[in-house]
Amino acid sequence: MSPFRGGLFREIVAMALDTLREHKTRSGLTVLGVVIGIMSIVGSTSLILGFDQSLRDSIRAMGSDTIFVTKFSAISMGSGRELAELLRRPNLTPGDAVAIADQATSLASVNIVLGQGGNSTRERVHYQSKRSKPIDVFGSTASYAEVFNVDVVAGRFFTPGETRRRAPVVVLGQTPYQALFPNVDPIGRKLRLGDTRYTVIGVLDQRPSPGGFNMGQDDFVVIPHTSYQKQFGIRAERMFGGELRAVMIAAIPRDDVTRDVALGDIERVMRIRHRLRLDEANDFELITQDAILALWDQISRATLLSLVIVSSIALMVGGIGVMAIMTISVTERTREIGTRRAIGAKRKEILWQFLLEASCLTAVGGVIGILAGSGIGVGVHYATGFPISLPWWSFTLGLGFSASVGILFGLLPAIKAARLDPIEALRYE
Repeated sequence: MSPFRGGLFREIVAMALDTLREHKTRSGLTVLGVVIGIMSIVGSTSLILGFDQSLRDSIRAMGSDTIFVTKFSAISMGSGRELAELLRRPNLTPGDAVAIADQATSLASVNIVLGQGGNSTRERVHYQSKRSKPIDVFGSTASYAEVFNVDVVAGRFFTPGETRRRAPVVVLGQTPYQALFPNVDPIGRKLRLGDTRYTVIGVLDQRPSPGGFNMGQDDFVVIPHTSYQKQFGIRAERMFGGELRAVMIAAIPRDDVTRDVALGDIERVMRIRHRLRLDEANDFELITQDAILALWDQISRATLLSLVIVSSIALMVGGIGVMAIMTISVTERTREIGTRRAIGAKRKEILWQFLLEASCLTAVGGVIGILAGSGIGVGVHYATGFPISLPWWSFTLGLGFSASVGILFGLLPAIKAARLDPIEALRYE
């Protein structure tokens, strides 16, 4: 850029800032739509990206090789399958888990969970005069902590022998542990779950929380699945002409076996148990970490795009305001434009003058919007613990959007100013 052009650019920017200072109310109302739009984009982006990263970390914590066997899942519904059709699939049973463990030689461990999802079991846990809020009761096998990647921080987990004997033992999640045993060692103490007394043998660490929120992920106790069946059975409910039982199977491949081989092994066992012909599709679902992440990718992209589109509406409103105020500015400064043209200013220079003024106006709104959006994200984080992410590109995106609005909506007034006849402009009253 030549010295003249550089000087002209600085002069135009100074003139734009002077206009903002001289007409504070008018300029504020003009850029209000831009401020709201950029604030919405930056604020929503910071919250969505923060939640996205936190949820991905929670999903990855399950383990990349863990395979879940379910009747159906959100992945099935996301692919367009009818819920009524999915509910008519045969229910999983504890026998399925036993068959997979016995016949799928590629697996290191197989775990069954009763009462998780579907028609879950919720009970209060009582200890002396204390009682917990209603929490989930899961029935599982001895490999629960290994499969779901959660540590035992006190005591131990129940053994395969205790599972076979239907032993009345229980492992606590953090919520019932803190509610019933503050500053007390719970190991060996007896509590009441429903009408049955159980002995506490262990306490689990906090489980990963999607989004960093306390979403009740620790509101549970785990008992042997045989004890669960003895006390609660396998609960079911009727929905859309089908029966839904809360049974889930999870498996981990051996170290020397790939996940794909393990998936094929489980699929073979389940198809034989369900007597499926070669031309029949699976009536069960195999879920991996990759499939869950792929589904979340679709959801997060659609959510972010929707919020950007909604926020852009405010930017459009702000752009219309910029166009109106710049048109008024051209009318007010007609004689000034005529004077500049008379002393040698070119049409291109007049055009750039008003385009840069409009861009400066919206850029100021963009900066304010970025600061306000970042402030909202930080405020929500400190008030609720909601995770946020403020990448540099979100600020660049905000400034780029705001400057583009100024150029786009300032173009028509700038063209009008550049086309003014200098003689007519000097005569304008």
